[in-house]
Order: sequence, then structure tokens, then C-alpha cells
Amino acid sequence: VATASEIRRDPLLGDHVAIASHRQDRTYLPPADACPLCPSREGRPSEIPAADYDVAVFENRFPSLAGDSGRCEVVCFTPDHDASFADLTEEQAALVLAAWTDRTAALQRLPQVAQVFCFENRGAEIGVTLGHPHGQIYAYPFTTPRTARMLASLAAHREATGANLFDETVARERADGTRIVLDTDHWTAFVPYAAHWPYEVHLYPRRRVPDLTALDDAARTEFPQVYLELLRRFDRIFGEGDGQGPDADAAARTPYIAAWHQAPVHAPDRAEFALHLELFTIRRTAGKLKFLAGSESGMNVFINDVPPEAAAQRLREVATK
Repeated sequence: VATASEIRRDPLLGDHVAIASHRQDRTYLPPADACPLCPSREGRPSEIPAADYDVAVFENRFPSLAGDSGRCEVVCFTPDHDASFADLTEEQAALVLAAWTDRTAALQRLPQVAQVFCFENRGAEIGVTLGHPHGQIYAYPFTTPRTARMLASLAAHREATGANLFDETVARERADGTRIVLDTDHWTAFVPYAAHWPYEVHLYPRRRVPDLTALDDAARTEFPQVYLELLRRFDRIFGEGDGQGPDADAAARTPYIAAWHQAPVHAPDRAEFALHLELFTIRRTAGKLKFLAGSESGMNVFINDVPPEAAAQRLREVATK
């Protein structure tokens, strides 16, 4: 594949846009026997030149970012084409966390990289082009707009109060309790007070760290249990079954985006940033999606159909057995 990626800056908004026309020809929802993310077998090589694997990471053949414009990698969570991240064992989930951490460390060392973003899109409703359970890692040559806004709010709050805004946000949610979904020894998961999406959960380690490489052993050990529990609850919130197991109906699985927010590589106040994961679905109720229409797409003002407190209560009610 001949890749050509160009970064252009919007002079009015200050945002960066990646122009990547070669992605028009990327593989789109192939049948299972032609999936490029399954292990290779005799007569049918795939992107992964092995008969089996645990976790595989490789460069995207159709990258949004390439060369001086950054880098895009694919992370295959399991060789099982019909599985989902929620189907993984705790040991498998821990290995994925190790892969995210390893690639974050390696990509942060590249001179053109300013920020590393690990994420997963799941479900045709999200727009995935490959059904095999996988995620991606983008290494941007700039600080993303969303992170820049977080850093600005962080700096303004510190100047006004002397306190860390991330720390105060998590402490406030834990003290209030109405939006808490899970609160363990090393992680706190809650629906944010001003959630943008009908079902949105933010997951923070109890000890603030700037990125995945700085997590301590205790947080790493507990993460698989906590994250798998959250994903399995997401598969239950619309009353469509648990969405687990190789024979599960894929249509019953809740579509979601899981996004790791890490500090930019060269941010001057990097130690003040708090690593966290944002997990949300574009589904607002069973069989109905939350579309980004005029206000959201045109003005970036979200309108949420589900009160965050009600979403948190629902996510607590569907605790897996």
C-alpha cells in the first residue's frame, strides 16, 4: 500500500487535520476466513505471520499518520476472531496492558511524536472496518485539541487554587458517590458530572501518574479485573444478554470507544496530568444510537439524553455475577 499522510492546520480553530486519501481503499469488513488479523495458515497468509499468537502489534497498512506525520499501529487482543475484549481472561487483559505500555514507551522516544493515544473501537455502529477484536495506537506529531483543553483547565485551576484539578475531580466524585460505578483499592470508575455521552465512564488509578509507563505494580495487577468488569457491564446495560463467549450474538454487544488519555511527551507540567481511560457508547437506549447532529457536530455542544446519575445507577445494577 502506498501511503501518503499530510497534516494540515485549521487557522481559525487551531486544530490539526490528517489528510489520508489512501484509507479509502482499506479492507472493509471481510468474511472471517479472509480476516487479516487472524493467525496465518497454510495457503492464506494474514497480517500476522504466525500460526498462533497471544497479542500482536504491528504498523497499520492504511495509517492515518505516517512518517513525519506520526505513526499508527494495530493491537490484536486475541487470535479468536469471534471474541471480544470482554471475553479475555485476566491474564490476557494484563498482557494487552503490557503491550500498550511497551508501545507507549517506544513511541514516546520517536523524535516526531508528541502524544501517544491507545484506543479501541468496537462495533459496526462505531464504524470499525475489521470485526476481529483489536485496537489501535496513534502517535501524533502534535498535542491533540482535547488534551490541550485539559492542560489549559489544569493550569488555570492550579493558578487559582494551588490544587490539582484531576485530583479534586476524582475526590469529589468519590465523596459524592452517586456517579461511582466501581471503587477499588487502586482504581476508581465513575460517570462524570457533565458526561457528554448517555453511558460514559472514566477510569482513574488512585495514584496519579502521567501515562501507562508510570503505573505501579499494584495498579497493573488490579486493572484486568476492573476493566473486564466495566466492559461486561457495558454489554448488559441495554438488556441484550451478556455479550460474552464465542457463540454470543455480536449484535447484542454494546458498541463502544475506549480511549486512554496520556500526558503529551514534552508538556512542561506533565507530572500534573492524570492518566485515565474514557469508555463510552454511542447507544442511548436499546436499538437507538446517539447521533452527533447540529449542536454537537456544528458547535461542539453536547446534549445528553441520560442523566449521569441514572447512567451510574444502571451500571451498578448490572454487576456481573
